[in-house]
Amino acid sequence: MGSSRTGILATLVVLAGLAASGSSYEIIEGPKNATVLEGSEARFNCTISPGWRLIMWSLNGTVVLSITPTEPIITSDRFTTASYEEGGNFISEMIIHDVQLSDAGHVRCSLQNSDRDASAFLSVIVMGELFISSGVLIVIEDEPCNVTCRASGWTPLPDISWEIGVPVNHSSYYSVREPDDPQSTVSILALTPQGNGTLTCVATVEALQVHKSVTVNLTAVQPPVGSLDKPGASLPTWAIALLAVSFSLLLILIIVLIIIFCCCRVPGREKKGSSYHSEVRKSATVKTNKETLQTKLKSGNENHGYSSDEPRTTSEWTESASVPPRSSEPSVPEHRSSRQPYQGPDDHQQGPTSRPQVSFIMASPRKVRNVTLV
Repeated sequence: MGSSRTGILATLVVLAGLAASGSSYEIIEGPKNATVLEGSEARFNCTISPGWRLIMWSLNGTVVLSITPTEPIITSDRFTTASYEEGGNFISEMIIHDVQLSDAGHVRCSLQNSDRDASAFLSVIVMGELFISSGVLIVIEDEPCNVTCRASGWTPLPDISWEIGVPVNHSSYYSVREPDDPQSTVSILALTPQGNGTLTCVATVEALQVHKSVTVNLTAVQPPVGSLDKPGASLPTWAIALLAVSFSLLLILIIVLIIIFCCCRVPGREKKGSSYHSEVRKSATVKTNKETLQTKLKSGNENHGYSSDEPRTTSEWTESASVPPRSSEPSVPEHRSSRQPYQGPDDHQQGPTSRPQVSFIMASPRKVRNVTLV
């Protein structure tokens, strides 16, 4: 601390002495812009005509180094000087050791008792960390996957690219900045691997063409048996599309079959319904005729076709001739019921005028057969 104060006092004494004398020297060529990596050295040159008395170097407005014709005045070990002569002119060089990010800014070379100065700009590049999420990647062969590379603590942000040493079906990548960290960026590589190999993430700073890389091994394995049955397993895109088309065609086929089935069944139903009603009516008619026949049979009607061997009177022959014989077949009433309503026993007693009758008298006077024509 005491040596620093002594150096400052010596500088002030020298400046005060130089201020008393006039000068005609000037800066012929000033320093130039420089871009360096953090932790490296930065050098700036300033060319001055003969006759100078004091050269001052300042960084971001603070004098960090002073040079006299006899010796330099050093205030920090990080700032040193070197001197050269060229063509009768004096070249002063300021060297900044172990450059830090805070050193970035304006560097100025000035002379005592001179209105002219020259300045340049110091840019500092900070190469941060570069890493991939996993040192060894194990993925499924022929299935898409993503690999992430993150660059953190870089100034300025680098350009990230990928070197793919894996047989792939498709690959692409893109980079995005992290909103919470302005010195970080992320690159995402999307690929469909078809074998084993290496993936290399490369971060490059264009200003100095410096880069940093990290490599990871990728192993592609066959899909496990029954992986499609596991929850969360997804089918390939082509398989999903094929299933969708198949289900659509199956649905259309089912609809067409339903329509054809309905169209074919409608006429059959009508025919079946018509036949059903006809059978019901026929059954009702047969039932009615059977009931009528049974009623007549149970009522004990006289058999007018019977003739005894005893001699009959004239009145008996007349009565026999007037009553028609009844048929014993049940099909005759069924035939009549389909054409005309049934006639009760009273209708048979209306007289001989209701039906034409023919009587045949055989040779024997004891047997008479009657035939009724309808």
